Amino acid sequence: MAQRKNGRGHRHRSAVGSSGSTTSTATRALHSVGPGEVHAGTVPEASIWGRRRVLLLNSTYEPLTALPMRRAVIMLMCGKADVVHDDPQGPVVHSATRTIVVPSVIRLRTFVRVPYRARVPMTRAALMHRDRFRCAYCGAKADTVDHVIPRSRGGAHSWENCVAACSACNHRKADRLLTELGWKLHTTPLPPKGQHWRLLSSIKELDPAWVRYLGEGAA
Repeated sequence: MAQRKNGRGHRHRSAVGSSGSTTSTATRALHSVGPGEVHAGTVPEASIWGRRRVLLLNSTYEPLTALPMRRAVIMLMCGKADVVHDDPQGPVVHSATRTIVVPSVIRLRTFVRVPYRARVPMTRAALMHRDRFRCAYCGAKADTVDHVIPRSRGGAHSWENCVAACSACNHRKADRLLTELGWKLHTTPLPPKGQHWRLLSSIKELDPAWVRYLGEGAA
């Protein structure tokens, strides 16, 4: 099914990703897209353009964001990025002159400076990655978020007071304190550090090929 580029003579100004300040900064890596069409030759449905994500690295291999597949292909075709990790099973995209197998990871050819923000915003996805999808109380697979000090008792919605938990422990704990139950946390909940956590805060399921580029927090 044909997917038309940004139009003849129009400059492509879409953001590279959706990871806060990284979005507006990395956008400068995209310039005008030439005329023509991009065809997803082996893509079964057009909706895959919105579902599939490709990890974008800075020229220094620092993870920046997860790009929609179409945007990643445009960056490769415009010479703004190079393939770092191939995906032999990836969709095949055709242009008038090239055929590209959509990769898992690409890297900018030019360094993009990303404004540094010390504190990573807490999201459910990032919290689950921090706690490795394990219940902070029993170690079982986590499927909920629990406030160590319940909000009804003054607890904050913060990295330091939130942990991943299984439904059983969350239900049993309810609005009680750990001292009232005789429970203890295995580790102290702390805010994670590192640029890659901004990516983890927006992505629930990671491509296994990304892990080596995201540091210990993604393991």
